[in-house]
Amino acid sequence: MTLGPLMVDLEGTRISEKEKTLLQKPEVGGLILFTRNFESVEQITALVEEVHNIRDPRLLVAIDHEGGRVQRFHDGFSRIPPAACYAKTAKDDLSKSRLLAENAGWLMAIELRACGIDFSFAPVLDLAHGLSGVIGDRAFHSKPATVSTLAYAFMHGMNRAGMQAVGKHFPGHGGVVEDSHIAMPVDHRELEELLRSDIQPFENMIENHLAAIMPAHVIYDKVDEKPAGYSSFWINDILRKRFHFQGAIFSDDLSMEAAGIAGGFGERADAALNAGCDMALVCNHLDGAIEAADYIKGYNNPVSQLRLVRMHGEGEISWQQLRQDEYWQQVSEQVVALCDSHEMEMDI
Repeated sequence: MTLGPLMVDLEGTRISEKEKTLLQKPEVGGLILFTRNFESVEQITALVEEVHNIRDPRLLVAIDHEGGRVQRFHDGFSRIPPAACYAKTAKDDLSKSRLLAENAGWLMAIELRACGIDFSFAPVLDLAHGLSGVIGDRAFHSKPATVSTLAYAFMHGMNRAGMQAVGKHFPGHGGVVEDSHIAMPVDHRELEELLRSDIQPFENMIENHLAAIMPAHVIYDKVDEKPAGYSSFWINDILRKRFHFQGAIFSDDLSMEAAGIAGGFGERADAALNAGCDMALVCNHLDGAIEAADYIKGYNNPVSQLRLVRMHGEGEISWQQLRQDEYWQQVSEQVVALCDSHEMEMDI
């Protein structure tokens, strides 16, 4: 059996029979974890192992665990600061900012890897234009070059821990006010302006071997009438052909309000895959995930499967071994201290 093109989730801390049946479908290739799935380090480690044992090759297990507002697990895990704090803390000393970002990327990734989780949907590559509340301090900076530098450092830290990175939200979510979780944002800028600004971090990260990208549920109406995650122009013409991106492309959550433009869950998954996504996420809606799996039954893309297999985590370390590691202790203290010096916004 190969990795299918759907990533789904669980409703609680255990796998129900209905969910297990879904995870065994060939159309499914991954599972994304949320706070509701977490009770303890021991419980989540056992849950991930159970998921990995369901299939061969094992299902991908992912999470949104950027830091700041978007950190799904807390009890026992080091607090990771929002991306904006690295440059602020170092007062624009870029070498210090890079070190802080790399250490945070390593810390985030090594703790997740100690639980068996394959990858986190991070880092955010959006620019901090001061418009988007849903992005806000999740962005590293307002300048493309600074975002590129700090995001690369964060990714390098992740890679050192055996985890691939996912840059999001292509071609940039920072230029709109609306939140795509609850509305359909429209960015009115021309392609050339986007290429000079918001797209720069993505292009730079691709040149530095970024493993995966997540498109935005945003319409760039001067460029294409479809949201980027449903747009073959953005995915194939720009990412694949112009930038020669060979990594995996994950849709953003298809249960978000902005994704509903494509129709039901089956149509949404089909639209994302036909546009060029390698894997489509259906979260927070079990019946919708089942509908999507049934709708795309028989879907097969060998090239996508090769891209997805590369997202499996590498290296093994137990939670007990990690906690006893002096380097982990030093980095954890350093990174948590950053959190203490910044106000933390609410989780999203």
